[in-house]
Amino acid sequence: MMAIVLMSCSKTEEKFVLNHGKNEVQIFKTNNGALAYQITSSGTTVIDSSSLGITINNNILGRHSNIKLIDEQPFLTKFPLLGVKSKAEYKAKVATFQLTEISGLIWYIDIQVSDEGVAYRYRVPGTETQTVNGEETAFKIPSNTKVWFFERNSDWKLKSHAGEWLSADISKMPKISKMGPTQGLTLTLELPQGGYAQLAEAALWNYSGMRLEAIGDNTFRANFTEGGKGFEIEGDIKSPWRCILLADNLNDLVNNTMVPALNPEPDNTLFADRSWIKPGTSVWHWWTKKEATPEDENQMVDDAIALGLDYSMVDEGWEKWDNKWETTTKLCNYANKNNIGIFLWKRSKEINFPKNDWEVMRYFLDSVKMTGAKGVKVDFMNGQTKKLIDFDENLLKKAAERQLMVNFHGCQQSSGEYRTYPNEVTREGVRGLEVNGMKEGMLTASHNAALPFTRLVTGHADYTPIGFTNPGETTWAHQLATLVCFYSPFQCLAEGTDFLQESQYVKPALSFIDEVPSVWDETIVLPESKIGDLAIIVRRKDKDWYLGVLNAGDTRTIHVNCDFLSENSYTTEVFTDDLEADKFDISGLHPRQFFKEFNKVTLFKKETTKANKTSDLKIDLAQNGGAVVWFKSN
Repeated sequence: MMAIVLMSCSKTEEKFVLNHGKNEVQIFKTNNGALAYQITSSGTTVIDSSSLGITINNNILGRHSNIKLIDEQPFLTKFPLLGVKSKAEYKAKVATFQLTEISGLIWYIDIQVSDEGVAYRYRVPGTETQTVNGEETAFKIPSNTKVWFFERNSDWKLKSHAGEWLSADISKMPKISKMGPTQGLTLTLELPQGGYAQLAEAALWNYSGMRLEAIGDNTFRANFTEGGKGFEIEGDIKSPWRCILLADNLNDLVNNTMVPALNPEPDNTLFADRSWIKPGTSVWHWWTKKEATPEDENQMVDDAIALGLDYSMVDEGWEKWDNKWETTTKLCNYANKNNIGIFLWKRSKEINFPKNDWEVMRYFLDSVKMTGAKGVKVDFMNGQTKKLIDFDENLLKKAAERQLMVNFHGCQQSSGEYRTYPNEVTREGVRGLEVNGMKEGMLTASHNAALPFTRLVTGHADYTPIGFTNPGETTWAHQLATLVCFYSPFQCLAEGTDFLQESQYVKPALSFIDEVPSVWDETIVLPESKIGDLAIIVRRKDKDWYLGVLNAGDTRTIHVNCDFLSENSYTTEVFTDDLEADKFDISGLHPRQFFKEFNKVTLFKKETTKANKTSDLKIDLAQNGGAVVWFKSN
């Protein structure tokens, strides 16, 4: 239950206390009249006194407002998920506060408190164009908190959100990055008292995406790409939800569904039929050669058939083909006859024209639909300005009208858009395996072992897993484990199909690569997991379970208690680091091997055993190694 109490306080003019279970938020006015909040969990501070407010038309709202509670309602939503679990249920209470400025302007703050965290948003009524110049929103973090953030030493950092996940003490955040004090969402916090929090936003619609500027005193402040000049909104302003996800352990953090739950439900008419939204695994030509010919892509369809996969991702270059639409239609016809779906790549700037209800975009999507393709991959938005967020939503909507799925690349992290538009089947906003083919690579094992607890908490990510021919410092078993530890309804494999089919060393894993799901019914994070160090995750699809282990650091042995299994007996396929075999030389197997020190890798070995819920699995992990166990229900 949540109680709302109006209290007197010697340090403030008035205070509202809202609680739900162990989580509590206080809303109050400070001595100088500013609006502020504080969050505790189990009586311990998670967010210390931090400012609230929004600047509209250069007027700061919340500095000298009268505040009163006008509504309190329970909130319950249940919805299907294509991700860490098949069904989500989110319970909370929502309190609405009315703020009255000295000028007489009336605006509102909605606050939600639940077992999964605290969220708030601003609403400012209006009938004409209003300019949002910024927010007073801030988050003061307890001392000695470890902050996980993504870093990229280039101006791409806050364009593509494809940085390496690193950690630092909260006190270091103003100067930790050569790219300045502004960080992109999300930020995962390891709290000094134990437990975790994550700063995120939900329902990013008709607004600019929030970043967080470290301003000292352990505080982050809302920051926007447009800066002080702001961005325009027609009529009513409704900010995204500013979310503080709370979890006692990593299992609760990974299973947190606050972000999608705070997004609007899908339009019942637009998504009355969802049978065309089909999760699956895709082949991809890019890993071995950037631009493919029509003959190459026809071969990729054949390879997808041979590997038992579902899609083929046709990347940049297809628009240079002779008679591109006719040629692409022939490709799609051949693929569809063999139950292989085609996705087509497109550069965003070529269809980002709002004129005439996005006429250019509509014509392009009409043409894609006529070819028989199942979806589009739209790339290089390179930011999260309000104009780009508008582009994203219009693309999702107009693609859905044509029953086309969408894969966003060159974009920001998820804010739960896939709840409102379930045709968004993946998005990048992650430092994925493709950087292993770039001179700025390689991906570290620590980055991989952090992803399930950082970027992937709020939504799917197109990491493009499996790179046997260019795995960096990781092992082949580690590469296999990313298929379990990372999720994406549209799971696009990086590795070249020729190598997958021809390598004698890969062959024992082909049935696993074919069968491993891209979405799950249930997810459990085992307690030995530690962000950036060790990820041990088990996931269920129907009656089968899959265990994935990502190790970052030295060799170690772990023991896995199988009490998560049902009473059934299971046949297991176990893929672990082959510590006794010679390392395999991959020199020359990938066209962009820039780091010669990683040209010899540890292979995996496969064993078949039996298991039940009383089993205890002993797994030996190589340095930066991994493991997969596939529990097949008998």
